[in-house]
Amino acid sequence: MRVLKAGFILGAGVLAGLSISLFMNVAEARKPFSQQDLKLMNEELLALVKKGDQLWHDPKLGKNGLTCANCHPDGANSNPHTFPKFQDNVGKVATLREMINWCIKKPLEGKELPEDSEEMKALEAYAIYMYRGYPLKPGDNTREYPPVKVESGAGYP
Repeated sequence: MRVLKAGFILGAGVLAGLSISLFMNVAEARKPFSQQDLKLMNEELLALVKKGDQLWHDPKLGKNGLTCANCHPDGANSNPHTFPKFQDNVGKVATLREMINWCIKKPLEGKELPEDSEEMKALEAYAIYMYRGYPLKPGDNTREYPPVKVESGAGYP
């Protein structure tokens, strides 16, 4: 009887501990982003888009003086929203980053970028941003935005 009582007390203690642990996890859930958080995130994203804009128009990505903008003047007409998709020129389903590298390697005659590099992220951010024609909304990944036609030369703030 004494062993049974000790087992019951131990089991109740484990359940109480588990309940406290679950409660603490709920209590520690992430708080909504503050306006200051969103401002900082937006500034960081726009800095990446700006870097992508510079790279998009920089002939140093290749060796023949061409830039991404020669074929895709403002990035939006690269149709970044359609990736991944099958691309005849690479013979497989390609991601946007793979297509950016294909463009750097073939038309620009440059060296492919590591797909996780800051330069690649910047080029991708620029193309997607220009396609959206919509201010970036960091922290808001639950809404879908319809494509907005961006006039050539339209920029970001």
